[in-house]
Amino acid sequence: MRTLDGLRATLGAVALGVVDDDGVDWRLQTLEGWDSSEVRAEYTDRESDHGSWASPVYLGSRPITLGGTIAAPSQELLEEAMENLRAAAGLDDTLLTVWETTPKQAIVRRSGKPLMQYLTDTRATYSVMVTAADPRRYSTTLSSGTTALPSASGGLTPPATFPVTFSATTVAGSIAAVNAGKFETRPLLTITGPVVSPAVSALYPDGSVRQLLYSLDLAAGDVLVIDTDARTVVLNGAVSRRRFLTVAGDWPIIPAQTQVTYRFSSPTYNAAPTLTATWRSAWM
Repeated sequence: MRTLDGLRATLGAVALGVVDDDGVDWRLQTLEGWDSSEVRAEYTDRESDHGSWASPVYLGSRPITLGGTIAAPSQELLEEAMENLRAAAGLDDTLLTVWETTPKQAIVRRSGKPLMQYLTDTRATYSVMVTAADPRRYSTTLSSGTTALPSASGGLTPPATFPVTFSATTVAGSIAAVNAGKFETRPLLTITGPVVSPAVSALYPDGSVRQLLYSLDLAAGDVLVIDTDARTVVLNGAVSRRRFLTVAGDWPIIPAQTQVTYRFSSPTYNAAPTLTATWRSAWM
């Protein structure tokens, strides 16, 4: 595979902006919608006054159109390339990666009819429309951290003669999560048992704290997954436990270009349980 000058992207299994191993030249000339998503907002005119009342502004879905030309060594290879592109613009979740200086990705689905037009028997144009339901453009690097419950060792052992020196060592039980992007991102939190009434606290640079408090215990082998984007709580991959989770101070996110400390705690210490946080830096 040889990289061409200009835009490059990968849709599913199809690389655009390259000459592939079959000698097919994929030119990517259009990448509409990658610059920004749609916006959802409402403005209500003020009665007997200038201006309007503005609602909160939210990003909508992100329609993206990829277009360019295909040049193949033979008609057979051109037809195969076109079929591969039709299949890549799938009806199910498909990974779209755009190879910028900092590569970014989005999960997309087909949202329009793929348009392909023969120019000759070995050349064609293409235009494919897909839509990302999540408007964020994510880093291709998945960040993660894992911690056990906080513990302390050493320190004062009685009897002792004063004055004494305390030399306890504390394991923090926390994860430092950094979002290098320009837009907030939302981590996936996984707790493995056994643990009594686990809690996750998000500590922010301004001193504020957001907490997730789970009221049940996890047995050995239990895995509780808290998706802070979908706002779901699933036990062992199958059972919803959302009603047993208390959200104190809103759901914990990682703001743009910010480090958030996620702290794992329980009223009863056990060395076995762990908290794992996974996240991707995000851009608008």
